[in-house]
Amino acid sequence: MPTQTTLHYVYDPLCGWCYGAEPLVNAASRVLPVLMHGGGMMAGANRQAVSAQLRDYVMPHDRRIAEYTGQPFGQDYFEGLLRDTGALFDSQPPIAAVLAAQQVADAGLAMLARIQRAHYVEGRRVSEADVLNLLASELGLPAEAFAAALATVDSDSHIRTSRAFLASVGGQGFPTLVLERDGRLQVIDIGPFLGKPQAFVEWLEQQFDFNAAESVVSGPACGLKSCDPER
Repeated sequence: MPTQTTLHYVYDPLCGWCYGAEPLVNAASRVLPVLMHGGGMMAGANRQAVSAQLRDYVMPHDRRIAEYTGQPFGQDYFEGLLRDTGALFDSQPPIAAVLAAQQVADAGLAMLARIQRAHYVEGRRVSEADVLNLLASELGLPAEAFAAALATVDSDSHIRTSRAFLASVGGQGFPTLVLERDGRLQVIDIGPFLGKPQAFVEWLEQQFDFNAAESVVSGPACGLKSCDPER
């Protein structure tokens, strides 16, 4: 694929459909550059403490995502984290961790995947700095450099810029994947490819020419404030 072709990935670490799309993005990263845009679905005023109401809300969505994509959700998540009323779901710290990993080791995508597994399989509190530093260590990132970057990255500005990009391409939620070639942007419908990363790569390799007017909103997605598209 030509070097001027780039895949933009608008994501949120606490978006279940983004976790469902992780194998697609990982496979795509082997054939073209991926630029990551953290959207802050549960940041700021939208962050939520874990409660029985939150658990009852997210579990049906998560089970659908698991069935649709084949991604694993662990008992430590369903019966551990989702019952941990001391935990807070806040997208901003893990987005900052992805930015820090990218800054110190070009490892943003690997950090996101590790955060998603820690959250959805291992039931860990990925909105806490101690956990994020430990996950970075597990990836082999330099501890002092990562901790310093995590404390100083401007995640507020990044989230605002990501939201503006999402709006500019007509995206409605997370994940939104956008193919860019020669300055032209195409929003990808990833619905047919969920659970089929090799088919997604094969499709990407065919996209040497496209018409930006053919862009579509991309498949099942979390909304801008939650995984309920109506919110």
